Amino acid sequence: MADPRQHARTQVQRAPGDAIAWVILAEAELDAGDPIAGERAARRALQLRPGEPEALARLGRAQSMLGRADDAVLSLSQAAQAAPGHPGIAVWLGHALEDVRRGEEAAQAFAHAHRLLPDEAMVAAYLLAARRRLCDWRDVDTLSAQVRDAVRGGRASVEPFAFLSEDSTPAEQLQCARLRASMVGAGIRPMAPVERASRRDGPVRLGFLSNGFGAHPTGLLTVAMFEALRSRDGIEAHVFALNPDDGSGVRRRIAAATRLHDVAHRPHRVVAERIRAERIDVLFDLRGWGGGGTPEVLAMRPAPVQVNWLAYPGTSGAPWIDYVLADRTVLPPSLAPHFGEAVAYLPHCFQPSDTARPLPPPPSREACGLPARGVVFCCFNNSYKLNAASMSRAFEVLRDVDGSVLWLLSGPGRADERLRDAASGAGIDPSRLVFMPKQPHPDYLARLQLADLFLDTNPYNAHTTASDALWAGCPVLTRPGETFASRVAASLVTALGIDDLRVADDAAFVRRAIELGRDPGALAAVRARVAAARARSPLFDMDGFAASLAAVAVQMAQRWREGAPPAGLDA
Repeated sequence: MADPRQHARTQVQRAPGDAIAWVILAEAELDAGDPIAGERAARRALQLRPGEPEALARLGRAQSMLGRADDAVLSLSQAAQAAPGHPGIAVWLGHALEDVRRGEEAAQAFAHAHRLLPDEAMVAAYLLAARRRLCDWRDVDTLSAQVRDAVRGGRASVEPFAFLSEDSTPAEQLQCARLRASMVGAGIRPMAPVERASRRDGPVRLGFLSNGFGAHPTGLLTVAMFEALRSRDGIEAHVFALNPDDGSGVRRRIAAATRLHDVAHRPHRVVAERIRAERIDVLFDLRGWGGGGTPEVLAMRPAPVQVNWLAYPGTSGAPWIDYVLADRTVLPPSLAPHFGEAVAYLPHCFQPSDTARPLPPPPSREACGLPARGVVFCCFNNSYKLNAASMSRAFEVLRDVDGSVLWLLSGPGRADERLRDAASGAGIDPSRLVFMPKQPHPDYLARLQLADLFLDTNPYNAHTTASDALWAGCPVLTRPGETFASRVAASLVTALGIDDLRVADDAAFVRRAIELGRDPGALAAVRARVAAARARSPLFDMDGFAASLAAVAVQMAQRWREGAPPAGLDA
């Protein structure tokens, strides 16, 4: 396969005064994961043709990839002003505006792109996701139907991560992921296969690839597991950090527990070559189709065995991913036919947790804007999970539990105002919705101790948030659905051993929440059970988790060394 970068470099050598040739080179460098070279080429194009919108757009993309979000917004705004009829630039501007938390303007940019291309499902998907983040439910059913229809028909490669928030079927999620994998894989030149004879002896080397190794949900979930994994004989753990060092305590702990390789802002092939050079046997992709991941690196096949785990709660649909790491609650055997990977089962919960998280004393209810009395229901899920159906279910609970409030994480833009309007429309006093601004993690855990019951959402559950709530002693009530993303909270409470927090349907969800809200003794008893289970359940046993992960990874590596294909495994 020809290297697009090399072709583009040849073209600029032949015509160094051609601004568009430099734009094409900038695009090729960015697609290869090299924002530094991409920015350099875009600036050269602007020197040759000042104000060229295509060059400004690539400059903005490069700045965004380098984490210079304000610069990216300025460059892409200039590009959009110069080319108001360009939908692609409008989409890139929308993403850049989201990065600087200007969500309302971002949605306007996506809406503009959708007006330009109303039949393009990928653009509709961007607008749909933006409106979900803003709790702006105008036309979301129409947009969702357009996106789901295009996915079923194989006509659009939409973002699989955003697609998890739709009421999609497991089969649709697999189709969505396969479409995206096909698009990514088409432009990738794989590395030469690893020779089996070269990996017969020595420890099993595990690699972990993510952009979340720091004060990020991925880092917070995995750090204690890495510390426990350090003591496993015959295992070497290597972390490949796509994000720069954020100076956090979590990053320092991960670096102390593993061999950490900083590959931030490096081209995809350089990252893949680094993984190959470290002789990784089993590579865990801890980002998948989530934002900031590098599926291109995985598509190059730097490791002989590659695993989808943790951050993307669904199938990768990618031929370069061999296994998905799961448990039998989150991915029951009935769901396995809708996964492109072989399923490797852990014995309890697939999600680790930081058991060194401090629990500072809680502040007063008054300091958090909570009433002095009354049940505090909470849902600190991201705003895009708070869809109309889940909020309607929560409003039913508030309606039948006098004096209760619903404590929510403050959302972007006018999301809080829209949720209050929705409450009012449901006959609920909007003052009964209390919003918490984003807090440093220890402060957030302190506040969680004031909440009486966490009301989960569907079809996208609480994941890290549910783990935090249970660690703080707050019960999580959940109704598992048919997809991986809708079953994570059920996996957590099942591993904790509190099965009655997992209910069968929405009616049971509302009924159970009302029962607990009206019975202080029953609610206190559930909270006591959660607190007691924290010390003895496998959910927070990271030594046991590390042992199970190591055992299943050794099986994966051994099967490959013996020439056997991936197959279902149990730790």
